[in-house]
Amino acid sequence: MNRRIIAIGDIHGCYQEFADLLGLLQLTQEDQLVLLGDLVNRGPDSGKVIDLAREHKALALLGNHEARLLAFRRTANPEPLKDDDEKTCAALQPHHWTYLEKMPLTHEVPALNTVFVHGGFLPGEPWQKQPAQIVTRIQVIDSNGKPRKRSDAPEAMPWADQWNGPPFVVYGHTPRSEIYKLKWSVGIDTACVMGGFLTAFILPERRCLQIKARRRYFP
Repeated sequence: MNRRIIAIGDIHGCYQEFADLLGLLQLTQEDQLVLLGDLVNRGPDSGKVIDLAREHKALALLGNHEARLLAFRRTANPEPLKDDDEKTCAALQPHHWTYLEKMPLTHEVPALNTVFVHGGFLPGEPWQKQPAQIVTRIQVIDSNGKPRKRSDAPEAMPWADQWNGPPFVVYGHTPRSEIYKLKWSVGIDTACVMGGFLTAFILPERRCLQIKARRRYFP
């Protein structure tokens, strides 16, 4: 495989950092860009992030933030909204919504024995059959074997610590100060919107490239 597959972690509206990282990557027409969800919210310009993703024909996966916005758009029920969801909804144009509505849950590259996803998977169950509420939101697994948010079960073990593959999983969603690389997975949400880094993971060589956030945008 000569072409590169380049995954980028949670961008969260950080348009300038996204543009800077793409500049460092020097994309070619053969490269495939895979965005791991949560393109929107928290940062300064969700719409521009989507425009740049469209310009580069990026495959963007559904994140929990996109899922929440889409649910609100379908139902008009504001109850699940948080952060600056309403502000984002008001700023997005029809072509932005069309892009969000086409986001798949996962992307598999069998030749590399690799799957890309926003949040992760529950070990011990077929990854292909796991629903959006798990794969876009899982961070840890509690003592009862249930998928949970890290903030709701701070003593629980990360799902990736229990994932023994195959496939190799490339994911975002759980912000950390450093890349979380294990034998069968790599977590590349390095908290750009919180002042950390925006990370790209480049296959097949499994190399990382990062840029530092220009500032802290959230909280």
